[in-house]
This record gives sequence, structure tokens and C-alpha cells, in this order.
Amino acid sequence: MSSGSHTSSSQTDIFAVTGATDDSPVFTEICNALYERELLVLSQVSAAQISYLQRRLAALPHRIQRAAHYLANHKTPLAVDSHNGTWQCKQAPKCPAHKITPEDTLAWYTDHAAYGLPVPVRLLRFDEEHIELDSIDRVQPENEMVHTNKYGWFTFDGVSQANNTDTDYTLLKPTKAVMAAACCGHRWNHKGRLAPRTLSLRELLLSTTVKWKKFTLNT
Repeated sequence: MSSGSHTSSSQTDIFAVTGATDDSPVFTEICNALYERELLVLSQVSAAQISYLQRRLAALPHRIQRAAHYLANHKTPLAVDSHNGTWQCKQAPKCPAHKITPEDTLAWYTDHAAYGLPVPVRLLRFDEEHIELDSIDRVQPENEMVHTNKYGWFTFDGVSQANNTDTDYTLLKPTKAVMAAACCGHRWNHKGRLAPRTLSLRELLLSTTVKWKKFTLNT
């Protein structure tokens, strides 16, 4: 973890104005990294989306401070790069999704599918694959299906119901290796490891809800 060296009075004033209650150097450094990243994203919003931009900007301080507070203060199996506002861990040579069978996934979601649960989804596009965090917002146990907020319907054994010819989506059973890869943005192709992707703020916030003991809501 980097030491968080930026502690100027101007930065302190900024976070006081936005209501931040954590004045640790690490928290401040993570906030700086996340603000820089999110403002770059929002700078790409078109002029036709002004109301959307206003809503995003209004929510930004709370969302960034919530993520930064968790990264700065909670122990997880992952390390924190405070300079970049990211999770870090050693990347596996191959995507851990390949160790998860449909039978594993079916058994796990039969027992544990629940509203609000953070779950891993493997994305395969041409020769590149990675795992993203999504969250369940609907469960149909009678049909053995779940709906996730971003990627839609999946059967309990992980099969996507989306009609997308470019990207293959697979819902996975959460394991430590799978969830760590998702939180750290690890990517692979047929040659092996690729440079990690940067998580969106939404994904980073989802990572703060992961229960690392059993990955269920009741742990």
C-alpha cells in the first residue's frame, strides 16, 4: 500500500467541505485517485445528457467517500493501492472461471441466490476474458433463474439469457480466486495474463459489499 503522501491544507479543506469524516492520509489519497478517475469519465458525457451529469456529480462525493473509507479501513484478502484507488492481488496464470463447473454454479445459487447479493460474471469477447462484479436484483427460484442489475437474466447454472453475439456472459459460483480476480480487474487472453482493467466506481462499491468468508448475505 502506498503511504498517502498528499496531505496539503487545500486537500483537507476540500474533504471538509464535502463532509468527509476520515482524515487519514490513505483515505485522502484514495479519494484523490477516485475523483480524478471519475471526473475523467464524466468529462466524456455529451451535452445532451446534462441532467444525467448533474445527478452523477451530486452523488459523487458520497459514493467516493464510501468507497475510500472501506478501502482505507477494512481488512480483506486483498491489498490496496491507495495511489490509484484499486484493489491488488497476485494474478493467476489463467482465468479462475475455468475451474468452476455449471454443476458448481447450480448448486451454489440454488442455496444462496438472494436479492442484493454481489456476484461474479465472466465476460469473454473474442480472445479477451475477465470477471466483473454484478448484483442480483431479482430471483425466480421456481424457474431456477436470477436477474442481475447490469447483465440481465441467468439460469442458476450460469447460462446467460442475453442475445449478444459479441460477448459471452457466464454467471459464476463465487470463490476467493474468482472474486479476487473480479475486484482486481484481472484479464487474460490465450497467451496468458493481460494488464488489469480499472474498475468502474459502481464495481468498486460492489466490491465493498463482498462477504469474504462465504460470499453469502448472511455471513
